[in-house]
Amino acid sequence: MADFQIIDKDKKTGKITFAVKGIHAAFANAMRRNMLDTVPVMAIEEVEFRKNTSVLYDEIIAHRLGLIPLKTDAKSYELPANCKCKGEGCNRCQLKLTLSAKGPGTVYASDIKSKDPKVKPVYPEMPITKLLKGQEIEFEATAVLGQGINHMKFSPGQIWYKHKPEITIDEKKITNAEAVAQSCPMNVYEAKDGKLKIIKENQNKCHLCLACVDISKNAIKVDNNQDEFIMSIEPWGQLTPAEMAATAAEMFIDTLEEMDKLLKEAQ
Repeated sequence: MADFQIIDKDKKTGKITFAVKGIHAAFANAMRRNMLDTVPVMAIEEVEFRKNTSVLYDEIIAHRLGLIPLKTDAKSYELPANCKCKGEGCNRCQLKLTLSAKGPGTVYASDIKSKDPKVKPVYPEMPITKLLKGQEIEFEATAVLGQGINHMKFSPGQIWYKHKPEITIDEKKITNAEAVAQSCPMNVYEAKDGKLKIIKENQNKCHLCLACVDISKNAIKVDNNQDEFIMSIEPWGQLTPAEMAATAAEMFIDTLEEMDKLLKEAQ
């Protein structure tokens, strides 16, 4: 049975870091890849320009629009491949967004009008282009659900993990505590009265660069805990970390069940 413990939450970015014990590295990586590659989110796929007299070509603006993270209501939409319309396009698998602006001024993501109030740009202040006096831009965009395995604009965030670091200090061999503490880029150590101590709340930040091992002349030992991991989920804003993890787990189970079914049929 796996054991989870929240280490840190960042309310501003939504990033969450937690420790997980009792799983294998293969499972941790499978969950990471599932969250990156298979969890569907909304993104702009097609853009039809009606007007564009800005200094940027249509292709450049379309590329920028595709990279704007959109809040995703995954329960209300289907992947085009799974939709009843078979990908031809309907309200269940795509959404229309429009924008019309005249210069002078900067055009922001907040200027995009969505037909679904639940699906809108995560970061309203993202600039799209700048218009001078007399310049205009007008377009209709189509957003669809997609997966990161097809294009990174459909990836819901960044996920990474590492083995939990285990640090052992041989205090009798430490002769340069101040230098060791300063050598750590993650501020894991502190030096007091010539003695080196670990700052417990920073220990999990260790990224195993081993600078402390080298400068202490092996008076410090840093190992990987093979049965415990530190995992971080940093969403782009389309979904919460909880939604990303839950969806990835469901899709992972569906994949395993489908594989089991195919293997039984092959026997």
